[in-house]
Amino acid sequence: MNTNSLKTRFRIEGMDCAACAAKIDRATRKNAGVGEVSVSPTAGTMLVAHDRSTDLDRIAADIGRLGYRVAGYAPAGESPADARFEGGHGHETCEGHDHDHPGHTHDAEGDSDRAKAAEAAGLHGHDHGPSDGPLWASAKARLTIACGIALGAAFLLAQFVPATDPWAFIVAMAVGLIPIARRALAAARIGMPFTIETLMTIAAIGAVIIGASEEAAAVVFLFLVGELLEGIAAGRARASIRALATLVPKSALLEQDGRVREVPAQTLELGATILVRPGDRIPADGTILSGTTAIDEAPVTGESVPKRKGPGDAVFAGTINQDAVIRVAVSAAAEDNTISRIIRLVEEAQEKKAPTERFIDSFSKYYTPGVMLVALLVAIVPPLVTGAPWSEWIYKGLAVLLIGCPCALVISTPAAIAASLSAGARRGMLMKGGAVLEGLGKITRVAFDKTGTLTAGKPVVTDIVGIGRSEAETLELAAGLETGSSHPLALAILGEAENRGIAASPADEVRAIGGEGITGRAGDLGLFLGAPQAAARRALFPDGLEARIAALNGAGKTVSVLVADDKVAGLIAMRDEPRADAVRGVEMLSGLGVSSVMLTGDNARTAAAVAVGLGMEARAELLPQDKQRIVAEMRAAGERVAKVGDGINDAPALAAADIGIAMGGGTDVALETADAAVLNGRVTDVAGMVILSRATMANIRQNIAIALGLKAVFIVTTILGITGLWPAILADTGATVLVTANAMRLLAWRPPA
Repeated sequence: MNTNSLKTRFRIEGMDCAACAAKIDRATRKNAGVGEVSVSPTAGTMLVAHDRSTDLDRIAADIGRLGYRVAGYAPAGESPADARFEGGHGHETCEGHDHDHPGHTHDAEGDSDRAKAAEAAGLHGHDHGPSDGPLWASAKARLTIACGIALGAAFLLAQFVPATDPWAFIVAMAVGLIPIARRALAAARIGMPFTIETLMTIAAIGAVIIGASEEAAAVVFLFLVGELLEGIAAGRARASIRALATLVPKSALLEQDGRVREVPAQTLELGATILVRPGDRIPADGTILSGTTAIDEAPVTGESVPKRKGPGDAVFAGTINQDAVIRVAVSAAAEDNTISRIIRLVEEAQEKKAPTERFIDSFSKYYTPGVMLVALLVAIVPPLVTGAPWSEWIYKGLAVLLIGCPCALVISTPAAIAASLSAGARRGMLMKGGAVLEGLGKITRVAFDKTGTLTAGKPVVTDIVGIGRSEAETLELAAGLETGSSHPLALAILGEAENRGIAASPADEVRAIGGEGITGRAGDLGLFLGAPQAAARRALFPDGLEARIAALNGAGKTVSVLVADDKVAGLIAMRDEPRADAVRGVEMLSGLGVSSVMLTGDNARTAAAVAVGLGMEARAELLPQDKQRIVAEMRAAGERVAKVGDGINDAPALAAADIGIAMGGGTDVALETADAAVLNGRVTDVAGMVILSRATMANIRQNIAIALGLKAVFIVTTILGITGLWPAILADTGATVLVTANAMRLLAWRPPA
């Protein structure tokens, strides 16, 4: 059986840093049938590839022994948030997942036995607390408060009953240290003896042995406070993306059998018709059946300007209907709507480590044992070599042990990456993993598709030339012929007429002539609208008209000639125009030192006309394999290439590039095909991704400098005798909180205006 045949995502509470993730990863891999394991402390999730022999409840219990709580699990395509454990002991109730494990039953007696076993294993003991709900209600907060009260009581007893010192402080220390030591022991049993809990336990017990019980109790309390603060900071990154889920309303107005009734949004089926009132959020992805309104799509695309939409247009769950009542046909189930897919993709992205993050993880495996060795040398070398007091140098060695805790170092990279992925997703820029985010900052060249990427993908009327008639009359006659047509050029003409407030009457006897155009009658007037060559066979062109048509064609425009009663009545030129922000987007990339090139299958004349207006190079009349070859050639020349396209006909080139970026409006293609996706279709967001990537890497460098810099300063001051155990734990806790808070600044990142 292939271990990757099944994939399950666990929701784990209290997992605040990469050190937590490493322990959970190791414990999970020890279970039978488990293949790949990807853990994201920032998302609070774990993705496990496994076969049918794997006991998922056993994995939950193993994680519980480490001091964490599995809130639920579900197949990778579903949300583990919906699969809740009963009583926290690992009985899971998600539907659609095969739990027919050997020797594993779900009867009441089995549940009771597992509950007792979990209790004995410590699953109901110390955990890291829920990620939701009030802070004081978490197990971590309760333990910190209990330890603080015990420390305060010990201090008062020592003041009024001196005989209780040091025993009162030892008891206060034990309140917090026993759960920490249990976690250290559980980690050691799975082959991870060098954890933060181990360092803390050794330092606290060592301090008691040398008579520093008061400091030992204070250090344990400060450690718990630091963990609590770390959890709060990590929770911000988690909440920032999960908050998107609250944008989708819980109920919907279902239209059925001529009646409208309110139903839960999650029960809506494909093809169902729903009614959305002005001011309501749309409860499901769908297509407008009737009604025209403005839709605020900021929750999905980050675009602040509402879009005008009518029958046939797609709408997304969580967006806001502003103007009028609309009827919508549901096109995606609740678990597959745009918001759900964005959340799922970001969580999956947070499970994929960036190269820098993998290096830091690898480095930390050697760093922690190295710190323990240095602490040991500090404790024993001076007394042995110089005859210095043992208690003084053991004290300093214990302080070095605390200073060297790797938490701040290991959290420095994943915290920044998680915050950036969340910030990007909330603004319509999806990046699938830390490797993609890191790679975007190194891009030196961007290869753009033309149609639908640099341009809107829809022709618009650019020129109207009336011959013997006004522009308005020419457009009105042309629009009358095209009424009811769905051809892209016809839609361009009808759209221009609507924009100008021209209400054209439909022509009579309308007939399409293949390869030429369309004929019809407006009253007594016989009309033809079509290609210049076909029009020339029906009417004599006045002097200069052919030159004018040639000039319009030279600008990459398609020209239709209107003939009325065998006389030329006017010209209408159309072109797929560049997006409004295309020029700005290319300029922004240039300012970042990134060059741009257009790769298109369109004709050279049209491509050149668009490229000149954008100030970029163009390579035209390319087949998909040609685009792939050109991208490969650019990479071979030493360029770091990003390919931007629609994710379908550009698939070979997207795969060949260092980073593939899909342009789209929340479609399956935009979300699933490439390494990254620009949901709102803004060209400037490609540059925005590069800027965000570079800001993230700068933030990571700052975090590493803070983590290592503070440790270096306090190690020196500790050896010199300036600082002791209290400042040591504050150095570690402070560095962890500082780097996490610094990373969280990226949550407020916004793309350039």
